Amino acid sequence: MAPISKEIDFLVIGGGSGGLASARAASSKFGVKAMVIEGKRLGGTCVNVGCVPKKVTFNAAAIAETIHQAKDYGFSVQETAPFDWTTFKHKRDAYIKRLNGIYERNLANDKVEYVHGWARLLSKNEVEVTTDDGAKSVVNAKKILVAVGGNPTHGPDVPGSEYGINSDGFFDIETLPKKVALVGAGYIAVEFAGMFNALGVETHLFIRYGTFLRHFDPMIQETVTKEYERLGVHVHKHSTSVKVEKDGATNKLTYHFTEEGKDGVVSEIDHLIWAIGRTPATQGLGLENAGVKQTETGHIAVDAYQNTNVENIYALGDVTGQMELTPVAIAAGRRLATRLFGPPEFSTLKLDYNGIPSVVFSHPEVGSIGLTEPQAVEKYGRENLKIYKTAFTAMYYAMMEPDQKGPTSYKLICAGPEERVVGLHILGLGSGEMLQGFGVAVKMGATKADFDSCVAIHPTSAEELVTLK
Repeated sequence: MAPISKEIDFLVIGGGSGGLASARAASSKFGVKAMVIEGKRLGGTCVNVGCVPKKVTFNAAAIAETIHQAKDYGFSVQETAPFDWTTFKHKRDAYIKRLNGIYERNLANDKVEYVHGWARLLSKNEVEVTTDDGAKSVVNAKKILVAVGGNPTHGPDVPGSEYGINSDGFFDIETLPKKVALVGAGYIAVEFAGMFNALGVETHLFIRYGTFLRHFDPMIQETVTKEYERLGVHVHKHSTSVKVEKDGATNKLTYHFTEEGKDGVVSEIDHLIWAIGRTPATQGLGLENAGVKQTETGHIAVDAYQNTNVENIYALGDVTGQMELTPVAIAAGRRLATRLFGPPEFSTLKLDYNGIPSVVFSHPEVGSIGLTEPQAVEKYGRENLKIYKTAFTAMYYAMMEPDQKGPTSYKLICAGPEERVVGLHILGLGSGEMLQGFGVAVKMGATKADFDSCVAIHPTSAEELVTLK
């Protein structure tokens, strides 16, 4: 074993959003000697192959939609050339690279030591670090945080699955494809499908059931699935993968599947993207050497305070299988640093995982906080709920032809005689930005009367949420 080369107060394995937030808080606020070890690019999934480049791509798709809708507002917009995906991709890559640099400078400014390399637990206090040149050393740490995130799950066990790419590979596509196929029903598959379709790509989306986004409220599932079909996405319901074939001469793919129990095939595919879930990135981490327990799904088991079963080893973010959202990991990381190294009055500080808002950058956007209607019925009973719903056409679409008008639907789920808002679900233009403010109200325990007491802002779509009958 390599000799111990360094003593550290707080060693963070993983340079994603949660790990960086925790290390920086520990060092800058409490003077803790902290180190971050990361083998890939700083920023983790979100910055490099997740929400940041995805949102940039969503913006491009939104502009494409606006260009097509401009004529309804009296503009004569003519595209002199098709969308330049390659130039766009390279600009997006450059933006992400700048962010990587900012993250590294932030670590230096907060006096957090950064090692580009790979970590493996040797015991509950010792970590072997392998740097890019193959050199190994051992770091002794008083406290260790595992925040290594997850990786896209490999494609299904069918012949030719290796010809497909995962969600990370989406960001490596150099030229705008003519035809794509996506397998999956979660937000990643749905967002990618919406973007491709808006940019003029023939898009096939394969889902196992009759709707996608199945962790969301049924209103969202049903409305957005129907809207994707209206927009021209080929949604293949109740489908399963059979095999994938590749033409060696053209590199085009042929995807064989079953749909509603019948055999089907889509050929001449430029890219097949597997978006069937994510797997915790624990392989080779040496968890067994320290005795750290994992769940049946391979996630690191933690309690409400991010403690593992091993004293002084903690875990947070996607590797724990809790809400896999970047702001959740950041919030958990900062609270953990404060609990571990802050004043005694913060010794019980932890993240409340209830009432966390989430958004899907689909077409249209989706926002959700709190319980879905089925969850609320299970928790409170149907007789103790009052559901307020509305569906309307946003004013933006007033100038457009009927076949150009997108849906807007809102649902407020209220419980008990006081009608406390326990679930809020919205879809339509601006839902992502809108939810942040309403999320504060729901988190504070707002009631229907509180919503009603807020004077509406007119004309907006959001005003419908404070005038529901």
